[in-house]
Amino acid sequence: MPKTTRATIATVQAGRITKRLLNHWKHKFEVADSEQLLQIVMPSATVQLTPLAESLAVEITATQEDTDLPRLEQVVLDHLIRMGQEELTAVWQRSE
Repeated sequence: MPKTTRATIATVQAGRITKRLLNHWKHKFEVADSEQLLQIVMPSATVQLTPLAESLAVEITATQEDTDLPRLEQVVLDHLIRMGQEELTAVWQRSE
């Protein structure tokens, strides 16, 4: 069964950050873009980003048993910070 981790990150520029991240990663990974949802398909996980008015909802779902979720959480957060050029924090909640 896939493992999933979720966080809601406070930011007023969620839409801009998700668009920048999509453009940054579309050369490396398969991406899907719609008004309400951005999805990045990595080799071992799928990342879903949902921009909201004052936050960004992030969900990472492992697609392989050996996916290192803590590492992916940090990679995604680091990239969001770089794209938004602001300090962001996330409290991740994991589920099976």
